Amino acid sequence: MKITIEDIGPGEEDEIIIRCRNLDSHLLELIYGLKMKTRKISGSRNGNISMISPKDIYYFEAVDNKVFLYCSKEVYETRMKLYEIEKEFEGTDFFRASKSVILNSAKIKSLTSAFNGRFEATLLNGEKVMISRQYVSVLKNRLGL
Repeated sequence: MKITIEDIGPGEEDEIIIRCRNLDSHLLELIYGLKMKTRKISGSRNGNISMISPKDIYYFEAVDNKVFLYCSKEVYETRMKLYEIEKEFEGTDFFRASKSVILNSAKIKSLTSAFNGRFEATLLNGEKVMISRQYVSVLKNRLGL
């Protein structure tokens, strides 16, 4: 792989050009990673709106027709729907863990097998999230298990 970096003049916009024979999954992950660095999600808490970086989000959860995003210690409400979040973060560390949860696999500290084929994920902040048995295979594939 050849990497070329060019200095640009003032007022010019940064640009990344990818030339490849085959757009494989590794290259797609790289592209999504670059996009996610600049992407922010708005979340409201106590009447204040904050812009949250996806790398700070542990998981999204739908409760009573509202969607919340959970960070290490804070919880925000977002106006996005789970299906929109799932589509927006396709090909990233986020995956559907249950009907009501989208989980950031980069925030998983450990996994424990639970009853009925489900898994329990312990996150880096100590929280525990259940992964439905229908989504366990997706997680195993992501983690190479």
